[in-house]
Amino acid sequence: MSSAPTILAFAGSTRTHSLNKKLIAVAGAGARAAGGMVELIDLRDFPLPLYDGDLEAAEGLPPNAVKLKKLFESHRGLLISTPEYNGSVPGVLKNAIDWVSRSPDGQPSLASFTGKVAALVSAALGPVGGVRAQTHLRQILGTINVILLPNQWRVPVATLASFDEAGNLRDATAHKMAQDVGAALTRFLQRLSD
Repeated sequence: MSSAPTILAFAGSTRTHSLNKKLIAVAGAGARAAGGMVELIDLRDFPLPLYDGDLEAAEGLPPNAVKLKKLFESHRGLLISTPEYNGSVPGVLKNAIDWVSRSPDGQPSLASFTGKVAALVSAALGPVGGVRAQTHLRQILGTINVILLPNQWRVPVATLASFDEAGNLRDATAHKMAQDVGAALTRFLQRLSD
C-alpha cells in the first residue's frame, strides 16, 4: 500500500477573515477525509517583497521564498483557493509563485512546480465566483509544468455569512462540492503512486 499523498493547501489571500481561507479549509478537509496528508499554510506567514530581479541579484532569494520553495518541493499536490481581484489572481499569489520559481543561483527553476498536481477552488463577491481568477491561475500553473485537475469549485456572491461558525459552507451542496475537489486531488495522487 502506498503512503498517503502530501498536499500543500493555501489561499491566495492574506486577509484575516478571507473567504478563501475559509474555503481552503473546507477543501482541505475533503482531501484529508480521502486519505491525503494536508499541510495548510497561510501566505501571511511568508511575507515577500515584490519580485525584483535586481533585488534577487543583490541579495539572493528572500528567506521566506526559500521556505516556500522547500514546502512546494516536499508536497506532491497543491490545493489552492484563489480570490478574484480585478478579474484575475491576487498579486500576493502571483508574487509567491514568481519567487518560488527562482533558484538560489539566480536562475529560473521550475523544480518546485514540475509534475505537481493542483486543484482549485475560489470564493468571490461577484456572480461568477472567481472563474476568471481560476482561468488565469490555470494558465500560469500550466505554463510552469503543473498538472491541473479539471475538478474545481466556485462560491459566487460569497460573504462571511456563506460560512457558519464552524467554518462550514451553509449551503450543503456547495460544502460537499468544495470537499469533493480536495478528495479528487487525493484520489488522483493515490492513483499516480500505485
